[in-house]
Amino acid sequence: MEILVLGALEIRRDGEIEAVSGPLRQVLLGVLLARANQAVSVDVLTDALWGDQPDERAVQRLHLHVHRLRSVLGDGDRLSFDQNGYRLRLLPGELDAERFETLVTEGERLADEDPERAAEVLRRALRLWRTTRAPLAEVDVPLVADWSNRLTERRLAAYETLYRAELACGPSADVVGELAELVRDHPLRERLHGLLMVALYRSGRRDEALAAYRVARRRLVEELGLEPGPELREVERRILGGEPVEVGGERRPEAALPAQLPGDVAGFVGREGELAELDGLLSVSGAGTGPVVVTAVTGTAGVGKTALVVRWAHRVRERFPDGQFYVDLRGYGPDRPVTPEDALGAFLRALGLEGAAMPQDLAERAARFRTLVDGRRMLVVLDNAHSVEQVRPLLPGSPTCFALVTSRDALAGLVARDGARRIVLDRLTPGEARRLLHELLGERVAGEPEARDALIERCARLPLALRIAAERIRAQPGRGVADLVGELADQQEALDALDVEGDPHTAVRAVFSWSYQRLDPAVARVFRLLGVHPGHDTDAYAVAALADDGLRQTRRALQVLLRAHLVDQVSGGRYQAHDLLRAYAADLAAHTDSADGRAAALVRLRGYYLFTASIAMDRIATHEYPRRPRVPAWPGEAPPFTGYEQAWRWLGAEWANLLEVTVEGEPTFVVLLSETLWRFVKIGGYYDEAITLYARALRGALTVGDALAEANARRVLGGLMSGVGDDAPATDHLERALAIYEQVGEPLLQAAALNNLGVLCTRKGDLSASTRHLEKALAMGRLGGWQFHCAIMVNLSENLRALGRYEEAIGHLEGAFVLFRDNGDRPNVSYALGYLSELYLFTGRDEEALEHANRALALSRETGFRVIEAVCLRVLGALRQKAGDDREALSLHDQALELTRAVGDTKKIATALNALARTHTGAGHPAEALRLYGESLTVAEKGHGEEQGHAHAGIAEVHAGLGEHDRARDHWRRALEHYEALGLPHAARTRARLESPER
Repeated sequence: MEILVLGALEIRRDGEIEAVSGPLRQVLLGVLLARANQAVSVDVLTDALWGDQPDERAVQRLHLHVHRLRSVLGDGDRLSFDQNGYRLRLLPGELDAERFETLVTEGERLADEDPERAAEVLRRALRLWRTTRAPLAEVDVPLVADWSNRLTERRLAAYETLYRAELACGPSADVVGELAELVRDHPLRERLHGLLMVALYRSGRRDEALAAYRVARRRLVEELGLEPGPELREVERRILGGEPVEVGGERRPEAALPAQLPGDVAGFVGREGELAELDGLLSVSGAGTGPVVVTAVTGTAGVGKTALVVRWAHRVRERFPDGQFYVDLRGYGPDRPVTPEDALGAFLRALGLEGAAMPQDLAERAARFRTLVDGRRMLVVLDNAHSVEQVRPLLPGSPTCFALVTSRDALAGLVARDGARRIVLDRLTPGEARRLLHELLGERVAGEPEARDALIERCARLPLALRIAAERIRAQPGRGVADLVGELADQQEALDALDVEGDPHTAVRAVFSWSYQRLDPAVARVFRLLGVHPGHDTDAYAVAALADDGLRQTRRALQVLLRAHLVDQVSGGRYQAHDLLRAYAADLAAHTDSADGRAAALVRLRGYYLFTASIAMDRIATHEYPRRPRVPAWPGEAPPFTGYEQAWRWLGAEWANLLEVTVEGEPTFVVLLSETLWRFVKIGGYYDEAITLYARALRGALTVGDALAEANARRVLGGLMSGVGDDAPATDHLERALAIYEQVGEPLLQAAALNNLGVLCTRKGDLSASTRHLEKALAMGRLGGWQFHCAIMVNLSENLRALGRYEEAIGHLEGAFVLFRDNGDRPNVSYALGYLSELYLFTGRDEEALEHANRALALSRETGFRVIEAVCLRVLGALRQKAGDDREALSLHDQALELTRAVGDTKKIATALNALARTHTGAGHPAEALRLYGESLTVAEKGHGEEQGHAHAGIAEVHAGLGEHDRARDHWRRALEHYEALGLPHAARTRARLESPER
């Protein structure tokens, strides 16, 4: 099936075209398409269909229109319903708008390296449009209009890239004519004017090119009141001077370069001296020789350190064309500071390092970071640092880089040892403070100069305090500046109590107090408890648990805090206070509430999280081995999970908080929570964070002397560490777990540990040991129920697949699939379907592979099973390449690799890299194929001999295709060594390649 929106709204199925008629049906389909593969609530759909005043039968009428749309789609499963709303399921390539965007992305990627091919790809994309109007123009709904506008803008950008590529291939009269027509239709797009000028000039029509500039300038001045931008003016200058004119260059997609600066600061004033000093330091580093320039901007809280460096960084970002890094190190605030390891991990991922390529040791990460940025023009902004030790590993070593640090600390060690230049940021001058207030409040402050100056002094000339005061004034239009100053004077005694020897930092707390002291006691307590919560954001249920109050009262308190600007509401109905407000709330709690009261609040929070996680897991994994522990009941309110998706979303939203509450949690609590969550961890692929959780569970079990809990933690840790390639500690954990289970008399759990050991051996390529462990597990686990039996059969099928015994592997998986399906185990249904599709692909049953991959892909996305989603994308990519569609095949394999990297499973990363490399080989991209095979070899060094063999065999095929037969034979020999060592059937085929004569 195809759905077409880039023209008349149509559905094509089996060669037949059906127009979607009727305005309501078009609106319904348009909204569902704009959010394809996402749930759209009934409220959103009824509002789109009938506005904000639907009648009482709107829901029934919606059901009727959905029923009719299902008949048009011809497949009832296409449009499903659950508690979250209606979801239109589309497969890759079925929507013409998606195919258009994929082609445009590919064309943009090729524009610089292969302009002729880029032009071909972009023309294919643009031919998908069957209209000059915006898509779905007849659907007057904001959500659809936004999507339509984005597609229209993408189309114009595609034209610009197309003609840039066409011009790079040589002058063409056709290009001039087409560009002239586009310029007439879009007279305010400067890039099109510039391309037309270049096309005319290169065709020998200099006077017409200059005339085109005059036309462009006149239209821009008349309609926008603006002169042409620098790019257009530069083209005119070069034409006038008779110089060569390059095609207006667009850099490759910015996603390839770190661009992490937060948005520029609105209403920034003053600081000219500090900005000039930073400019001077930048000029020192401009030569790219000598030591790296490190600048530390220090000063008290709220003085505007972050605002200064962000403003300056935006002013000079063009001086750093290789990228800009930014990290908030959270050195001061209620959150735990960002560790240097985590900050470096984020920087390295932005530079393209993922999965097993990521060093684990801090010193190694720092060295790798310095290596990757060496010689590149890059800016590194380290905001809100707590100490020199937090900063030093993050500093680049190349003089072409510029490091900028902010901190409340003087960072004396950074100045003394690392040669950092320190800029001490003082409070605003009175003049700068007046300008800031005028910027924030306009004429409201001009008429009250005395009150304005008094307010400035009350706020200690701190930008943060002034901004908060201005917000108070803006929020109450009937009050003037003098009214607020008078209110502050009345509270002077309270403010004096917060003042510590004139430290301006206390002014921030005082300004916060202006809002806090207006709260009634119950709401004020909720605000203080937000400082007790260990996470970054939260929901109303968790706050109610902290407060030991009802959900309704808690929500009312949160609404009051929202109105008072003491908390923000973020996506998903969650609440968050910014760092300084949370620090203020924590400080208030420490001075207002007893230590016992705060501890009791955290005990309640942990009890709520444990209970709610347990009922969420009841929805996600109703069939489980071993059984999850029984947890204490929660007397308060918890989210009413009505299905899998709602429970999954809650766990995903709370995952960071669930980790945080285990930092200081009681050992027994940590053990119970870890044993409750292990299936969520496996399905979601949260390997790195889960290793931290289960290491804490292991410490907790050892602390309380619980041998069974120790074995459980080691069993899960072994599986997780095997996934990220740490085979030695994984083996140790699993063998110790096995010994403990034997001592305490737990045969089923012994079998579970053997099962994990079998999986580990399969991943390492030790297939005989894997078979022994799995067969022993199967014999020991006969009383473990169908779930356990299926788990082992699935793992045995992987072992058989590696041995080339595909039909036996299929038999095991098909049997497991039936049991998973009949018992409603949806995640594992997707698991079995996904790996069956791969086996069908290996055995040439392409139609079955396609059917199973599509079914598994939809189900894996619904259940959050990222590993299986990646498997399905790989299978679909291989099938598309078989069909001759290299572009779509590469796109699918790219998506699979991205997903696999996110999970971090090293064997699966190597598998995905090899698959993508094979696809590039088939598409005629040998250099990219060799690069990917090389990366796979690096990843597979963690003990994945099978994938090492596949990578060497792939490299050999590339060299053979290039006529480099000596190199090919060398890599076939290496592949053969791996295959023979593991007893894999690939050895025979590889040996034959070595023995065959050169072709």
